[in-house]
Amino acid sequence: METIQTADAFKALIENIKSKDGYRDPLAFGICRVDLGQKNGDKVLQATYPVVNWNENFGSAAIFIEALSEQGVTVDCNENEVVCNVNLAFLESCLNAFTPYSDEAFGDAHKNIQVISALYGQLKAEGAREGEFRVVFIFDDAACVSVEATYLKLYALSLAKVELRSINLNGAFGALPNVAWSDGQPIELDWLRENEIELKFANAYPHVDFVDKFPRFLQHIIPADNTRILETSKVRFGAQLHAGTTVMPGASYINFNAGTTGVSMVEGRISSSAIVGDGSDVGGGASILGVLSGTDGNPISVGKNSLLGANSVCGIPLGDACIIDAGIAVLEGTKFIIEEDELPKLNDANPGANIEGEWIKGKDLAGLNGLHFRQDSFTGEMMVLRSKREIKLNADLH
Repeated sequence: METIQTADAFKALIENIKSKDGYRDPLAFGICRVDLGQKNGDKVLQATYPVVNWNENFGSAAIFIEALSEQGVTVDCNENEVVCNVNLAFLESCLNAFTPYSDEAFGDAHKNIQVISALYGQLKAEGAREGEFRVVFIFDDAACVSVEATYLKLYALSLAKVELRSINLNGAFGALPNVAWSDGQPIELDWLRENEIELKFANAYPHVDFVDKFPRFLQHIIPADNTRILETSKVRFGAQLHAGTTVMPGASYINFNAGTTGVSMVEGRISSSAIVGDGSDVGGGASILGVLSGTDGNPISVGKNSLLGANSVCGIPLGDACIIDAGIAVLEGTKFIIEEDELPKLNDANPGANIEGEWIKGKDLAGLNGLHFRQDSFTGEMMVLRSKREIKLNADLH
């Protein structure tokens, strides 16, 4: 592309690109650096994105597609996902188009221009590294195919560009390779096996932190200033943590496509697809079941200002201001007794629910507010009462 001098000329260029047959705006796009296999140089082990665009910045997407076209690379906008190599000629073409905004590319403005400029300077200084940098487009929210597109979706979740449980992650486990992670870097397991003798005799065998398809959250995401994660292993990449969330060490864990939507204390397990609301506390060793762990595929949300006591199990969605006492398992099939004088209190807290009967299954209480799940210490009967306490987190700790 020729150097564009004015903002009006830039807008005219974008309109011209978008008017071409077959063009459509991508759902998501970004430029990433990929880690390639030590044994198989064509195998992508990880993709790192400094900036992720999700349903935004379509002008930059159009420039990227046009710059690729000038290099003889056609982006088929009818594909679900497209991955293309980035070279200096591509970057130079993009910089020419972005010239009217180059002086404004600082701070939070024009992040895509910052990406192009930084990568251009790096490749100019260090020389081209063929295939290490790629531009990725997602046009449809379909099942994951490539490592690059899968990481783009996981970034979108962890950066809260999309809501939890709102995008298609089918195929993610098949797309991502299982690798050894050492100081944030992925290593092919086959390469380690083949070179084990030489590496160990040379005292060069890497310290392997863990083996998994997913990296850890903190390897890719910078959390909010008031978010605390006391052990890196406790949050998987693809999790989403609202500002002010505290994840304590010990029995805590937050899986991918799961997390918090407000200020929360997490000392237990939030399984994949589970969501915890603002002001809620997941006590030490407590477990929120995921779609693969006993909920019949029904994802669980815990409402605002709720408390899951230590070592409790939550297997149904909870509304606001609910309490599960320590050590109790609240499952869909668990039968709870509701005393007659508690029924009107529960119905008052849940207009339209019309709770009836002395015994009721957990699944019939799903999503209701103000429930207190207890166990009678004399009879062992599981009970539900109207909660009398308001759960409030210590603001000084968050």
